[in-house]
Amino acid sequence: MFYDFHTHTFHSDGVLSPIELIHRAFVKGYSAIAITDHLGLGSLARVIKETSDDCALARAHWDIIAIPGVELTHLPSEAICDTAQKAKELGAWVVVVHGESTVEPVPKGTNLAAARSPYVDILAHPGLITPEEATLASQNGVFIELSGRRGHCITNHHVASICKKQKARLLVNSDAHDEDDLLTSALARDILSKAGVSNRQYQQILKGNPLLLLDRIKKLTFSS
Repeated sequence: MFYDFHTHTFHSDGVLSPIELIHRAFVKGYSAIAITDHLGLGSLARVIKETSDDCALARAHWDIIAIPGVELTHLPSEAICDTAQKAKELGAWVVVVHGESTVEPVPKGTNLAAARSPYVDILAHPGLITPEEATLASQNGVFIELSGRRGHCITNHHVASICKKQKARLLVNSDAHDEDDLLTSALARDILSKAGVSNRQYQQILKGNPLLLLDRIKKLTFSS
């Protein structure tokens, strides 16, 4: 079983359409996949609608939880909370924020804004995350990503170490841009091993924490 809450399609810088990426994930044994293309305020409504339609079609025909989402990318940090709220109102089931990866010029304060927001679910590849940011994420239920993406993954060891001390919940996400990037058992375990995560934590990060997030998504999505 694979749970992956961070992937991209041709709606941003990925290769495949949402429905094709979902189907290829289903064939590979995924239990859940979130489609989270890079978005800013202007493209939210259109892309969330198109992604939601494909996710609904996939859920109706295949045994996979296909989740419409967004990755808010390179926004001014002051705009993150309001934009995340808008994304949820427009139908995004999961909101990912593109964290302060050391390989991109992400605006300073992004990690802090994401960790504080009640509308953000995942802080992706947060680079040199601070104890304060990890503590806020833990307090506010924001999950922190250990990334499978080249470049973004180089700080996974730091992220895991800080999050362990501050009791912030970790997820392994592929940040897939094509089929070959999708998670496998070997890849997920390699990510955890290189991040210095102990074997006894694998089950919680690979299954326990994803199920906690899925439970939240279901409650918020279907309660109204």
